[in-house]
Amino acid sequence: MPAAEAESEILACCGSRKWARGLARRRPLADEETLLRASDEIWRSLREPDWMEAFRSHPRIGEPRSEQPVNQRSAAWSAHEQGNVSAGSGDLKIALGEANREYERRFGHIFIVCATGKSGAEILQILQRRIRNDSAAELREAAEQQRQITQIRLKRWLAE
Repeated sequence: MPAAEAESEILACCGSRKWARGLARRRPLADEETLLRASDEIWRSLREPDWMEAFRSHPRIGEPRSEQPVNQRSAAWSAHEQGNVSAGSGDLKIALGEANREYERRFGHIFIVCATGKSGAEILQILQRRIRNDSAAELREAAEQQRQITQIRLKRWLAE
């Protein structure tokens, strides 16, 4: 497929256009291991604005929509990844909402966590721990969480 179409196809895995462009340019990729390694190399070579673009493609923990429009596949994956949070109590959702707002005031972007397999209570605990990070440490942590999410989504994408 043409490069622009390939970029669009994999953008659901990570909302950074520069990441998607870089991965599309590396085609053909021989196997899953090569794809995942290339993804990591590209992600780690990006700068803060590219990471922020990817962060904006996610909904806040406990909310259904992201800041920037995303495709249907990405939205469905986010809903699945946050499934345990959605099942949480009203009190938990309120606490997550308050903690999300505090996090955003402190760091200027949404809280990014690899939510797959984590309960809402676990995520709240992680958020409360990470809100004590300094800005540089938190940016690195958020970028690492995005890398993990991307890996999971790439595997899911290949399985479809």
